[in-house]
Amino acid sequence: MITDITTLVSRNPADPDDVLVRLTTPGAFAAADAVERARTAQPGWLRGGAAARSAALGAVGAALEAAAEELADLAVREVGKPLSEARAEIARAAAIWRYYAQAPYEPTGAVHETAAGPGLLLNRRRPHGVAGLVTPWNFPFAIPSWKAAPALAVGNTVVLKPAPEATACALRLAEIIEQALPEKVFTVLPGGPTEGNALVSAADVVSFTGSTPVGRAVARAATARGIPVQAEMGGLNAAIVLPDADIGQAAAHIAGAVAGFAGQKCTATSRVVAVGAALDPLREALSEAFRAIRVGDPADPATVCGPLVHESARDRVAEAWQGVSALAGATVPARAGWFADPTLVERVPPGHQLLNEEVFGPVAALLPADDLAHAVRITNSVPYGLVTSVHTADLNAALYGLDLVDTGMIRINAPSTGVDFHLPFGGSKQSGHGPREQGRAALEFYTSSRTYTLAPAGSAA
Repeated sequence: MITDITTLVSRNPADPDDVLVRLTTPGAFAAADAVERARTAQPGWLRGGAAARSAALGAVGAALEAAAEELADLAVREVGKPLSEARAEIARAAAIWRYYAQAPYEPTGAVHETAAGPGLLLNRRRPHGVAGLVTPWNFPFAIPSWKAAPALAVGNTVVLKPAPEATACALRLAEIIEQALPEKVFTVLPGGPTEGNALVSAADVVSFTGSTPVGRAVARAATARGIPVQAEMGGLNAAIVLPDADIGQAAAHIAGAVAGFAGQKCTATSRVVAVGAALDPLREALSEAFRAIRVGDPADPATVCGPLVHESARDRVAEAWQGVSALAGATVPARAGWFADPTLVERVPPGHQLLNEEVFGPVAALLPADDLAHAVRITNSVPYGLVTSVHTADLNAALYGLDLVDTGMIRINAPSTGVDFHLPFGGSKQSGHGPREQGRAALEFYTSSRTYTLAPAGSAA
């Protein structure tokens, strides 16, 4: 966990001697100043009209696409994202900006008849002002994009505080965005908790993605100020596998969802619940799939599991597989960088860390369930509620899972990982606070509804 810092250093997790950024953090006053400058720029950005905002967002999407290979290489180097995933992230980020480039033309309200007499009643959605965005390191281009693009589309200005580990990516993203937007409409504020806290204390609307403890603190601080806030936090996601599932397909989906990008996704699978007779064949298929995962240099297109983002993250993963029986992995490769082999364990005792806490690494527990109802109880037993995958050929079982699993997203015969940016994204319980983000839900979050009464002059009040 990053603590309060005055000198920020971002290193290549595959080669810790490779330093990408070293800078002195600007401090709380700089954060407040960035918000005030963004607030001054906001009325002009809104008055520029739908066409100007649409063109600007579209230009960002085109610029991201043009710089795709450079940006993918930067994500590989700074956060250790495997090259294939980094390329996919840049493509998604470009698509997000193009998607929201159409939003300025969307209706912002409706006209209603008055209850009595002449006149008009209107409801209209308007921007909050300055959107303060606090983003993690694991999707250094996509998450800032899916927060900033809708906020800008509806007329807010943006101040982005990225995770320290993704500072180089954020600064490069800012260079691209700032070329398409008026001055001070989009600002990156590098730093740590001091700058993040100051941003939450000054912005008009706050969106956060990160750990549950920090997200809850952000939500409390914003709520105390009476401003809108959303916090997308951790996950302890389950994959339920029924006996009638395609076991090979399920194992491939689950192994990728556990080990892809070293499990450093809030949607990664960390618990595999095998129902009845699925247990033995799934154990065998998963063990084989885990052992086949390519671990190594994230710049190699064949790599699936690269390094953990820093040494303490690697150590946390290594601690998590203690005291359980390993079916695959549970080793730290003898190589430079912060790597851990994809790990599958079983016979996990009640109360173990793997059953209660998000580890955020390439490790998962295989758990038996007597039947589907038991599997749902296991799935729902944790304090998180982000995403569940259900693997079955039985439509009734799939519908049962859809009805009773208490996560914000449920994916049938698909990995737990993967985001459709045009649909709402978020979780329940300790996985999320406030409205959903992405899709049209984001446009509503970054605006407030106002109701207007227009009565003829001289009419009775």
